[in-house]
Amino acid sequence: MKKEIIISGFGGQGVLSMGKILAYSGLMEGKEVTWMPAYGPEQRGGTANVTVIVSDERISSPILSQYDIAIVLNQPSLDKFMPKVKPGGILIYDGFGIMETPRRDDITIYRIDAMDKAAEMKNSKVFNMIVLGGLLEVAPVVSGDGVGKALHKTLPERHHGLIPLNMEALKAGMEIIQKV
Repeated sequence: MKKEIIISGFGGQGVLSMGKILAYSGLMEGKEVTWMPAYGPEQRGGTANVTVIVSDERISSPILSQYDIAIVLNQPSLDKFMPKVKPGGILIYDGFGIMETPRRDDITIYRIDAMDKAAEMKNSKVFNMIVLGGLLEVAPVVSGDGVGKALHKTLPERHHGLIPLNMEALKAGMEIIQKV
């Protein structure tokens, strides 16, 4: 199993953190991983993306031109990365940040209303964990247990009290993702 994933959106949406948690989850499960962030000078509000590869075998290069899975959280990211999803791949988008509904016949497209769910949970900071939950529902590249271990590893100890909320958000994302 090898999944090449791009996650893209505005800075401040937790794009890089989501990729980092995904990569650490893979490490905790003994998989080979790469995590390669990219963002402009204005990290909050500018466009940010992260490429994550999770594999059972060695990874030859972290540089990709096409992806198995694209998670896009705003219109500029959709415009840039939807054409780069391999035929047979997956596109996941948050309904809040997309003006034009994505259309392609050769990939599977999912919508997740993570921004709405985060507002319902009264915590905008769990937005990225909701999206990650949606990803793991449709493409279980890592387990929920791996994510829990990764949160312990990546979050500062003073924030470990937020891990149950993050795991609740992960579960919520698994429940609300819908095929388009």
